[in-house]
Amino acid sequence: MAFTRINGKMVEALVAPGQQLFSQRGAMLAYTGDVRFTPSITGGQGGVMSMIGRRVANEDTPLMTVEGEGRVMFGHGGHHVHVVDLTGDTLFVESDRLLAFDGTLRQSTVFLGSQGGVMGMVRGQVSGQGLFTTRLEGHGSAAVLAHGGVLELPITPGQPVHVDPQAYVGHRGEVRNKLSTAIGWREMIGRGSGEAFQLELSGQGTVYVQASEEKL
Repeated sequence: MAFTRINGKMVEALVAPGQQLFSQRGAMLAYTGDVRFTPSITGGQGGVMSMIGRRVANEDTPLMTVEGEGRVMFGHGGHHVHVVDLTGDTLFVESDRLLAFDGTLRQSTVFLGSQGGVMGMVRGQVSGQGLFTTRLEGHGSAAVLAHGGVLELPITPGQPVHVDPQAYVGHRGEVRNKLSTAIGWREMIGRGSGEAFQLELSGQGTVYVQASEEKL
């Protein structure tokens, strides 16, 4: 089930019998046909324990299950929407940026500390992204939200990409990430550029960067 872009801020999905789609609650803009919307009890976030972890951290993003037959239009807050088509690989994306995704994708939650130890936890606190990240795997499509559109930057072995943590939307592929610092004497006396922390991504894949440092 692929998403079709209507414009930069809206996408459309075809819902067919026997198929499921998940979306953020309140993201449905319009629909035609016989389509049903029901709350996802576990939040679609990898089961009950994962949902509890998110709620403890105040990072739970309620989802709806979309079923039936028809066409559904999605959007949220006037933000730009970017569609990512997965072909057996993995997408990591902040939960509040995940607008909608195919039910064919396997979905779970990753604790940032498990990816980067203490630095992973620091990244979550400093960047404001939160401590949890949603992981989608398999074949299917996902629609993600961003301010001002999305730039796709390739990550290749030996060529890491550095991203402002506030501009980070998500990444796909076999990618490692860590928070690096660039604090020098200018930052110490308040005359630096303000880019004291950078998210360094290395390995093989793609990073999605929004054209803004504003959170959703």
